[in-house]
Amino acid sequence: MGLADAVALVMFAGIVAYAVFAGADFGSGIWDLGAGDADEGGPTRRLIDHAIGPVWEANHVWLIFVLVFLWTGFPEAFGSIMSTLYVPFSFVALGIIFRGCGFAFRKFADDLAAARLFGTAFATASLITPFFLGMIAGAIASGRVPADGVGDRWTSWTGPTSWVGGILAVLTCSYLAAVFLAADAERLGHDGLTERFRQRALVMAVLSGLAAVAGVFPLIIDADTLVDGLLGRGVALLIISGVGGLASAVLLLRSRLQLARGAAVVAVAAVVGGWGVGQYPWVLVDEVNIEDAAGDPATLWGLLIAFGIAAVIVVPALAYLYVLTDRSVLGTEFGHDVHSGQEHDRA
Repeated sequence: MGLADAVALVMFAGIVAYAVFAGADFGSGIWDLGAGDADEGGPTRRLIDHAIGPVWEANHVWLIFVLVFLWTGFPEAFGSIMSTLYVPFSFVALGIIFRGCGFAFRKFADDLAAARLFGTAFATASLITPFFLGMIAGAIASGRVPADGVGDRWTSWTGPTSWVGGILAVLTCSYLAAVFLAADAERLGHDGLTERFRQRALVMAVLSGLAAVAGVFPLIIDADTLVDGLLGRGVALLIISGVGGLASAVLLLRSRLQLARGAAVVAVAAVVGGWGVGQYPWVLVDEVNIEDAAGDPATLWGLLIAFGIAAVIVVPALAYLYVLTDRSVLGTEFGHDVHSGQEHDRA
């Protein structure tokens, strides 16, 4: 493995981490959007706040990590991606901003109308953001980002592969979140929410699997390089993803929710990893490979050294944050929001 390959591997590990951790957060917001009116949706929204409150912003560390590695490690490819795909990236940026503002301000809303407004912003942005991230991934994977960075501002990210990526991103996030929320509700002793999200997780598992299978046909037509890689180097990871998905569904049927959560993570991480292996060795598919896109070797070494330091300092801290959140040590108690009281319960 060359130096550029090592940097690309570390960068893609960040993409997998973002897909899993931020994906579950985005999916929670999607379920918030469909939670119902004030009375019906109150328990669901309180569970979502309890589950993601301590980590929802921390998970963007992975996105920043990926962008910094892409920018400094593969600068010309980064420039081409941003120049061609600035429209969907703008939607992603706006989604992250409005999602954060909505989630934070809803807790401090003075009345029900304001709480609903901020809640709608949070939930809608949680749907929009992963959708456009999936569209961006599809644009790169289908070879629609030229090396000179002058791709069409609209058609570059609206092809069949982009739609497959966007739809799968939303379904996958919803699936992950439903499994995580079911497990959280079980741990908190809320039987009603546990069963509700267990059923939703099963439905989303089926829908995600069907969408993944159906998405193969547009890819064959629109992204033959990616398909060749998926059916070659990436096939083992696709099999692992399928096994993980089936295992998760079986565990959900048997109400083994804590184990189902682990299987769901394996399924999602493997399918995202399969995409990366299938796209290898391209940064911009059919345009620029990893070796040609790489920056100066001194810069690449600097990135790997920085990653080594972060692996010792930052990663354990994030892992500890996740453990504390999972054990309900951080955040407000479920069922009582100290900031917005009854207004939040009715939002």
